[in-house]
Parts: sequence; C-alpha cells; structure tokens
Amino acid sequence: MSHSGKRSLLHRERIADLRGLAQLAVHATRGITAVSEGVHQSVWRTLGAPAGDEPGRTRGLTGMIYRSIHGVTGLVGRGVDSALSALQERLDPVDDTSPEWTQRAALRSVLNGVLGDHLVASDNPLAIPMSLRHAQRHLDPCAPATTVTNANSRILLMIHGLCMNDLHWRGEHDGAPVDHGEALAAALGGTLVHLRYNTGLHISQNGRALAAQLERLVTHWPVPVEHITIVAHSMGGLVARSACHYGEVASMRWRNLAREIVFLGTPHHGAPLERAGQWVDSMLALTMYTAPFAALGQMRSAGITDLRHGYLRDEDWQGVDRFESGTDQRVHLPLPEGIACFSVVATLAAKRSASSDHVVGDGLVPLRSALGNHDEPHRDLGLDRHAYWITHGTGHIELLHRPEVGERIRQWLAAD
Repeated sequence: MSHSGKRSLLHRERIADLRGLAQLAVHATRGITAVSEGVHQSVWRTLGAPAGDEPGRTRGLTGMIYRSIHGVTGLVGRGVDSALSALQERLDPVDDTSPEWTQRAALRSVLNGVLGDHLVASDNPLAIPMSLRHAQRHLDPCAPATTVTNANSRILLMIHGLCMNDLHWRGEHDGAPVDHGEALAAALGGTLVHLRYNTGLHISQNGRALAAQLERLVTHWPVPVEHITIVAHSMGGLVARSACHYGEVASMRWRNLAREIVFLGTPHHGAPLERAGQWVDSMLALTMYTAPFAALGQMRSAGITDLRHGYLRDEDWQGVDRFESGTDQRVHLPLPEGIACFSVVATLAAKRSASSDHVVGDGLVPLRSALGNHDEPHRDLGLDRHAYWITHGTGHIELLHRPEVGERIRQWLAAD
C-alpha cells in the first residue's frame, strides 16, 4: 500500500472511531440523565410527590427539563454523526487486508467485550464484525487464495477470549517472543488462521457465525482440507464448543474435519466474576435510592452474562431475563464427539487444595470449571486424566505466553 493510501486508511479509521465514540457519548449522556431523573423521582416519592407517566420519570417542569436534555442530546448526536459520516464517505474505502494498529484493535476489543451487543444494536462503527484472519490480515472465507499463498491440508485455528483479539496471541516471556500459533504451525505443519469476533455478543451467536464461516472456508480452501485443529483461550473455548454443536446440527462438512480442540482456561461451567456483577445488581435494586443505578450494572454485554454459567446454545438464554440470578438452566452439552479435547488449566496457587480449586483458580476461572468438573455427575465433562494439564502459579492471561504451555500443546497434538 502506498504512503498516501495508508494515510487515507488511517484518516478513515480515525473518523469511524470518532463516530463510534460520539455515539457512545450520546448514549452515556442519556443513560446518566435517566439515572439522575430516577434518583430525583425516588426522593420526591418519599415526600409524597406524584410520579410521571412512566416508572422513574418525573412530571411537570422537572419532567420537561429532563425531556429537553434527552431531546437536545439526541439532536446534537445525530448532527455530529451525520457530519462525520459524510466526511468518512469522501475517503477511500477501507482496505481490510492491511495490518491494523495494535492499540486501536485493543481498545475496540475491550469496548466490544463490555458493550458489544449494544454497539451492534445501535449500528455503531466500533462494533467488530466476525472475521477469519491470516498473517494479521482479513481472510475472505470465500476467496482464501487471495490472502493465503502457502495453504496446506491442515488448518490451525486460534480463538481469543473476552475483550481480546487475535493480536493478543503475540507476546513475550522473560524478554523472549512467544506465539503459540506460530510455534505450533512451524512444529506440526498447517496453515495458521486466527478468528476475531465481537466478544460482547451471545456465545451462541458467535458459535453459529463461526460454524458458517468455517463451512465457507473449507469449501473454498485452495487445497482439500483434511484436518482442523482449534486452540482456544477462555471464552474462545465456549465459542468453539458452540460452533461444533451448530456445525453438527446442520451436518456441516467442516465438523467432520475437526480433529482436536485445546482449551486454555475455558470456563466450561461459568465464571464467578459475572456472578459477582449480578449480586451487585441485586444489592442496588434493594432500595428506591439505589435502584436507578442498577441500570448502569446492566450495561454489561450478553457475552459477559453468558459466562455466568457457560451458555452455549440459543435456548440457554432465550426468553430469560439475563440479569436475573436464576439457576443454571443449561441443557447439558457434552464435549463434541469425534474430537480429541485437551485442557490446559491454570491456578495461582502453588498446589491443589479444596479452597484453591473452588476459589483461587487462575484469578478469573475456577479450577473445577476449567477442568469441566461438576458436582452433578451428568454435567461433568469427563476429561480424561491424560487430556488435561495443570500449571501452578500461573494467571489466566499468562496462559497465552508461557512457553511450557505451548510445549504441552505441541506434545498433545504431535502424539494425537
């Protein structure tokens, strides 16, 4: 790409980012205004003042002022978005095959993890569309030969976790570069492909979309595909299991080509961090003064609330208020048949104990959840003792860049 082309691309991406951030600012202003009005009305209620036409809304002159704030905010937001949109259209089309700026990708990934479903619903340009990538470039699943020059019959697919992206697989340990995907592709052969996706969407939505993209990819791959290996970190492991489920339901061709899945710190039975968020929501809703603030906690994405129990299918969350505590209502979905499943599990503890297994874990995922263990026998995933490995004194994110983790994966896959 020429220097002028890169500059045009950078300008366009900056305009798109400004549009997205402006939209978020408008929504945030409206949200804070709604919270303020809710608190205002709660105070008035204790004095016997009548409420507005809707719960949490004021009436009279006060109500008119709040409605004016909402109206002016929306008007300004639409004007800014229209002006930035017109400027964006005057620039060259985005060349999604070019390398991306790491910091920008990281910021978008965090925003999508926390607010991804909202970004999609509001048509915000910061929303990340699902894409397969090769050599840090977008890979068109219907025309992979335009990006992949040395394709072979084995595809190694790397799937990132919540609030992350494919660039997070590249890191270092003790000053030395580490990339599990690059190392595995070199040691075992195979073409390295990464998935980038909006981690704020429901896990089942991403699973269904991934299944469809993989089907297109194997159909148009330059050589016949014989072998697919998946390595997935954290939420990515749930997305992989969901994709296998939907691929099997639809009798997709790629599903029979998948040979192994390696899970890195995957919360098969959920993560307590999201449950803590639900507890905060419940506490805020207990009094009329704090109830309006519960709306702020309920801004967290569908992807995050799915992590409460590890939902994999549409039926797990459809028709249910995802902010209610409830019980684990999943219909048990076993590990995919015909695929060798392995799990690298981390714990911050120096050795195993009852407390470290249930509480400590890797800082985000309890050990038992990552192992697929469950107190109810029919929910236990039944991983074979030789199919998992526990690394002590290791945090959740460290799984991405510990050389011994990559070596363990290589040993499993080389022997399979």
